[in-house]
Amino acid sequence: MRELFETLDRWRAEGQAIALATLVQVHGSAPRLPGARMLVAGDGRMAGSVSAGCVEGDVATRAGRVLATGAPELVRYGIADDSELAVGLTCAEIEVLIEPWGDAPAWRTVRRALAAREPVVLVVAIAPGATAARCAALAADGSVTGELDGAAAEAARGMLGSRAVSVLTLGDGPGAGTVFLEAFPRPERLVVHGGNHVAIVLARMAKQVGMDVTVIDARSAYLSRERFPDADALVHAAPAKALAALDLEDAAVVSLTHDLKHDVPALAAALSGGAAYVGAMGSLRTHEKRCRALAAAGVAAADVARIRTPIGLDIGSRTPEEIAVAILAEILAVRAGRDARPLREHGIVHDAGRARRVRGAR
Repeated sequence: MRELFETLDRWRAEGQAIALATLVQVHGSAPRLPGARMLVAGDGRMAGSVSAGCVEGDVATRAGRVLATGAPELVRYGIADDSELAVGLTCAEIEVLIEPWGDAPAWRTVRRALAAREPVVLVVAIAPGATAARCAALAADGSVTGELDGAAAEAARGMLGSRAVSVLTLGDGPGAGTVFLEAFPRPERLVVHGGNHVAIVLARMAKQVGMDVTVIDARSAYLSRERFPDADALVHAAPAKALAALDLEDAAVVSLTHDLKHDVPALAAALSGGAAYVGAMGSLRTHEKRCRALAAAGVAAADVARIRTPIGLDIGSRTPEEIAVAILAEILAVRAGRDARPLREHGIVHDAGRARRVRGAR
């Protein structure tokens, strides 16, 4: 949803009525995961997607009806047959909640949290129809915006800080209700040491996948805003000093200077700061020199062994753009706990445990 806020604000400024479609359930292997969203403007424009193209046309049609009636719809799309006119997916069933966008207080809480880089959990009622689209938000300080049921509140507290989504059934019988919960974590952080050509592309791509990007370089000529228009912060300082001032816990840190006098203090600071991913550009021969220098600086061998070099996945990269792809892919794989093998070798596209149905008693 983060990537849709700019479009949402622009359409609202134009005076457009807007419908929000949210993928809340997936049964099988679908192109998008729960939490995927799309916007439909009153004039028919669309942004985002809930199925990578399989059902968006029908969602847009239904969104027009939702805007006309003001009544949310929960739509289940099944597996389509071979008819060109059939609406559905090829290998999964999905449920999509379509609602008029009303800028609810809970959504304003979510936006404030995301702007402040704080975790937050959004809870949206999806059934019964009379309650559909009612929402609440749980902030990092424990405060709640909107009405949040005890079981839903407990589930939301357990998800805070994670990337989890869930569907929770509340109560039994005719009075039962169902809510969709989505946790928005703090943005993943990437610290790039060395503002070379690979760094320029890597910073841009990391922003596109939602990361918070800081670029550090002691050489001012490498650190202009013109080179890094999308970076969240540019730090002109010696690497050890700059990295020591940052919260590196669980961050990804890459050193791209290819120069021992810059790399060694940067890597030592990244390792001692608790970075989850530490990578360095350079050959194995260069790294042997690095290892000796880090050992001489007092860095433990176990920590030195955490450095990923040559950096990135083996995809045959040659250009700065291709090298940046390889580095970012390795960072994402480490973050997800994946081994970066081709999907065809294990056949699992998405983690089946990401979306789950939980039944609880009121």
